Amino acid sequence: MIYDIYPANKKVEKKLEEIKNSRNDVLEKLKSLKENPRENSGAHPLHGRLQGKWGCWLGYNLRIIYIIDNKNKRIDVIAAGSHKIY
Repeated sequence: MIYDIYPANKKVEKKLEEIKNSRNDVLEKLKSLKENPRENSGAHPLHGRLQGKWGCWLGYNLRIIYIIDNKNKRIDVIAAGSHKIY
């Protein structure tokens, strides 16, 4: 089943839009992530203070951090940007 992607707040929503508009390949990577948020697009579980969250790469120096909600088939993006978001 396909998951839906939701930004956690307006700041994340704006950053995701900037990223989508700046690179053609990002939309394809987000589509792939929606199909399998635990394996596609270099998805990996995070550790330490971000334990319980997931990260993936959208391209060189572009990352997102997200929470997977299996019950509602949602990917809640809580941060987007360079590797500094970790």
